Amino acid sequence: MTKDDIDATSAPLIEHLIELRRRLFYAVLAVFVFFIVCFFFAREIFNILVVPYETAAGTDANLRLIFTAPQEFFFVQLKIAFFGALFIAFPIIALQIYRFVAPGLYKHERGAFLPFLIATPVLFLIGALLVYFVIMPLAMTFFLSMQQAPEQGRATIELLPRVSEYLGLIMTLIFAFGIMFQLPVVVTLLATADMLRSETLVKNRRYAIVLAFVAAAILTPPDPISQIGLAIPTLLLYEISIYSARLVEKRRLEREREQAVAT
Repeated sequence: MTKDDIDATSAPLIEHLIELRRRLFYAVLAVFVFFIVCFFFAREIFNILVVPYETAAGTDANLRLIFTAPQEFFFVQLKIAFFGALFIAFPIIALQIYRFVAPGLYKHERGAFLPFLIATPVLFLIGALLVYFVIMPLAMTFFLSMQQAPEQGRATIELLPRVSEYLGLIMTLIFAFGIMFQLPVVVTLLATADMLRSETLVKNRRYAIVLAFVAAAILTPPDPISQIGLAIPTLLLYEISIYSARLVEKRRLEREREQAVAT
């Protein structure tokens, strides 16, 4: 290989690296801008996240959350800002990823890629809403039931959660449900690439049931409400994934028949 050949092959690589740097810059800039905005409204966002706790305790309850270190609530606000920035900026990040890989895709591949970019945040949002309106209130009801009222010979046992621990709990649940709700997207992508068949999913359904409960036990706090609340939707998503894989296979067969007829 001559020096000219080496220069010719390195030029496209440099162009790709420049394009990658530009897309990364836009993604990081979006996260930074939304981080500043979310930090400004961090207290309001935290109060919104406390609503499931209020739902479980009742509207008349006098809720108290504490922090035990001077800097604790400040770091909580930083985490809220970063969490909110990633959530809001995800469509921009996904768009930058698409614009980076789109030039290397065929037209039909670009058309097939776009629905996944839309489905990913939508499914994550559905998982987050399930946590916010169902799972978190049920879990907090379970935890609040462990309190003990003062009586003769019995000490008062009262739930006084730290702001960092409460935020960690609800963020863990949101991320766990959001990730597990990506199952149909992942399975459909693998089926589209012909790396996974619906027959394989059906044959391994019993193993999927076990893995769903194992994953729920790992990803959620050690309480039965959260674990069962994640495992059951995961199994429903698994069945949806089987149906989605069958649709992909059906479309592939139709396309192959059309190509066979055309030839």
